[in-house]
Amino acid sequence: MPEYLDLKDKVVLLTGGANGIGAATVRAFEAQGARVFFCDLDKSAGQKLERELRNSRFSRVDLTNERQILRWIEQVRKAAPAIHILVNNAAIDPRIPLDELATDRLDEIYALNLRPYFICARECAPHMPAGQSSIVNLSSITFHTGAIRMSAYVATKAGIIGFTRSLARELGPKGIRVNTVSPGWVMTDRQLREYVDAEARRLIQGSQCIPDLLQPADLAEVILFLASDASRAVTGQEILADRGWAHS
Repeated sequence: MPEYLDLKDKVVLLTGGANGIGAATVRAFEAQGARVFFCDLDKSAGQKLERELRNSRFSRVDLTNERQILRWIEQVRKAAPAIHILVNNAAIDPRIPLDELATDRLDEIYALNLRPYFICARECAPHMPAGQSSIVNLSSITFHTGAIRMSAYVATKAGIIGFTRSLARELGPKGIRVNTVSPGWVMTDRQLREYVDAEARRLIQGSQCIPDLLQPADLAEVILFLASDASRAVTGQEILADRGWAHS
């Protein structure tokens, strides 16, 4: 993994950090010497990761509850003088055919996958130092590939790309960069457990330019790049981290 000296002692706020891409990213920032504050609903996994690391702090937060988000960010603000990096990562990706997608379930998906991105950015931006700060939003290549039975999920991921483009314009004069990472199909424990069978592996390896399966750590490295000064010329952009699945 490259060494980003500018990330040492930076304060990182990350959602959905107990498992998968989030946990790999927490570990990656910790390895760079950053101070990481991460949240998740999975208390057991979050506390286990916190015990594994030296400079990262876990909080159990329901991101569909605005009061809990505000309380968490206020706690971070009391512990740290500034917030340099925000990684909006938490999401759910249920497979639901359109004729089975109840409105209540649709609202739940939006409430977790999109709404907290706005809230976290709104609350963190005033405390992000000019020229030293970055927001990284996680979208998905499903926006480009149009995965079936995932219309609600894909719609939220499309919203994240639009949110990134607009917010980069709005926060750019304040010296805050905003970018999106759109992962391909990443081999997290949950994906392997619930969705990745032999047929799925054949689809992935036949769709990617490079057939190697994506791992959470692969995404963490892209997120680190966008958080660091190495990407200081990059804002308002979407990076497809998918081994070439959705390239045009």
